[in-house]
Amino acid sequence: MGKLKTYQEQIQEIVEKGINTAEEQQKKLASKPFDYAEKLESEAREYSVKTLRKRYYGYSENLFDQLRSLNTRFGSFAADLVAKLEKEAADTVSETADEVTSAAQSAKASVTTKKPAARKTTARKSAASAKKTTASA
Repeated sequence: MGKLKTYQEQIQEIVEKGINTAEEQQKKLASKPFDYAEKLESEAREYSVKTLRKRYYGYSENLFDQLRSLNTRFGSFAADLVAKLEKEAADTVSETADEVTSAAQSAKASVTTKKPAARKTTARKSAASAKKTTASA
């Protein structure tokens, strides 16, 4: 019976070691979520709601300041572009006005150099032929 007792003790030791190993593994696995929870809790304590709000508003203000700066730069660029376009338009209008003035003066000069009598003669001929046509009818 001594041998059976030895086998029994060996089996109990093997089972005990298995239980101990399983317990260690279970504790390691179970500790992971708790470790993460503790880490999260400690980090959450570092960031109070006031701190988070302050950081949020700081980032938010920075973002909107950058957008305002961009808008100012864009406005300056647009103003320069509009000024150039207005200058070109004014130059074009001025040149066209000069051309129209020159054309008008040329037309006026050509009208004043013609003889006014030639016009009256044409008018008299038309009136005379109208009288002849009326008398014939």
